[in-house]
Amino acid sequence: MNNYQEEEILYAIALTKAKNIGDISARKLVSTLGSAKAVFEEKAKNIALIDGIGLRQVEEISKANLNEAEEEMRFIEDHDINTWYFKDKEYPKRLNQCQDAPILLFHKGNFDLVNKPLISIVGTRKITAHGIDICQKLIEDLAPLNPVIISGFAFGTDITAHKAAIEQNLQNIAILGHGLDKIYPAIHSRYVPKLEKNGGFITDFTSEAKFDRKNFVKRNRIIAGMTEATVVIESAEKGGSLITADLANQYNREVFAVPGRPEDRYSIGCNNLIKKNQAHLITSAADIVYLLNWDIEKKKAGIQQSLFVDLDENEKKVIEVLAQDGKKELDDLVIETEIPGHQLASILLNLELKGKIRPLPGKQYETI
Repeated sequence: MNNYQEEEILYAIALTKAKNIGDISARKLVSTLGSAKAVFEEKAKNIALIDGIGLRQVEEISKANLNEAEEEMRFIEDHDINTWYFKDKEYPKRLNQCQDAPILLFHKGNFDLVNKPLISIVGTRKITAHGIDICQKLIEDLAPLNPVIISGFAFGTDITAHKAAIEQNLQNIAILGHGLDKIYPAIHSRYVPKLEKNGGFITDFTSEAKFDRKNFVKRNRIIAGMTEATVVIESAEKGGSLITADLANQYNREVFAVPGRPEDRYSIGCNNLIKKNQAHLITSAADIVYLLNWDIEKKKAGIQQSLFVDLDENEKKVIEVLAQDGKKELDDLVIETEIPGHQLASILLNLELKGKIRPLPGKQYETI
């Protein structure tokens, strides 16, 4: 950072630490006055004239302590932490579209978010064995498209998604509900080196921020805002993942939910999202690719050469059936190949990625 950038980050930190100054107000102040430094140099009476800014907030700005901000600057320098300021081109683009996105993000690791599909995976902390299988299979099947996997590093679904992303060598980002001076839960510290090698950690909390459960609700807006879609694997009737899904809907992002049996406790939340038209029902990675309209042809160039090998027996069976008439509907393929629907969806996705077939409107497929 040059001197101007360091100074602006210093004042941005001071602004985020000021009481009663939320993210929306902070963005409005900086955008109106031109810089975070200008917020602290402007006369109080002029700040009070800004729409949505009250006398209470003006008073808190005057009380802001630059010494605390300087301590935070020393912390991030000593611990090799970087920042994304909302005026910088490096700041995550989708998140910057959200009016309540933080003006400053702290991050550590190795990131490459340019032209990458970003998808968040969330769910209950008490994920079932069935949920673990679904989460792992979903990420495994999406791996050829090289998506960035984002979650919250918590117990259950979050860490399952992170571990699956590590296994597939995918860029993997954990959004934290606390500062980068700690890792919670501590038992997950074992995964830190692998995340920082390919992805890393992001937070809008400064170091020594008080540990509060409310922080995790605030963290969820980053998980929802950074990505083009949020996938809910399992959820009880109430839970943090449903808050993330609600935020994603507010941000006009796509939301997907894995259905389950009505009597299953950790399927109730997902089933309700689907029932209320707040999420698309998905049963495979192919559903996500189709609903997000990911361009398979453009993605092929980045797919590992290992995908373009001889077809396995089930893939040959699908090609043989398609070759009879040139194209088939999905239901007919299930009947004629005698391959279960959930398994067939994955096979069809792999065949698309290998350039052997292409999808058509009406859930039809044809050979290429």
